[in-house]
Amino acid sequence: MATSADVLTDAYQRIKEVVHEAVDGLPDDALVHRVDPDANSIAWLIWHLTRVQDDHIADAAGTEQVWTEQGWYDRFGLPIDKTATGYGDGAADVALIRAPAELLTGYFDAVHERTLRLLRTLRDGDLDRVVDTRWDPPVTLGVRLVSVISDDLQHAGQAAFLRGVVERTR
Repeated sequence: MATSADVLTDAYQRIKEVVHEAVDGLPDDALVHRVDPDANSIAWLIWHLTRVQDDHIADAAGTEQVWTEQGWYDRFGLPIDKTATGYGDGAADVALIRAPAELLTGYFDAVHERTLRLLRTLRDGDLDRVVDTRWDPPVTLGVRLVSVISDDLQHAGQAAFLRGVVERTR
């Protein structure tokens, strides 16, 4: 019998598959290609979805984010605040996110591993624990984990779509 943690793990594994399919093997210029000046790039989409997952999982687990704890902020060397997640970014902010495929997927994989580590510890009752009281109703761990899945799959799908656009126009 599958547990809630098993189902969540499967969903997060699917995100990883889509992220790698969208990014692996792309040159830097393809990763930052934008279909118009206000559009997101593949690099921004993958960075953003990873930052959000890292931020939310670290908060729920009560740990430091992989971004800073494992030195990814320094490795990326971006001209942004270390707390930035991409939420509310405009066109100029999107343009700042430039990184090679290996760096994007390396950071994603590190966050993914941290996520799986949390999921391995979960019992069904843990999903009712409130992790964010800023909302009404307060956000539970289960809702937060599903929210991250939803957001990540949307952005990973957008990145996969953009990869197709980029490959067709080369």
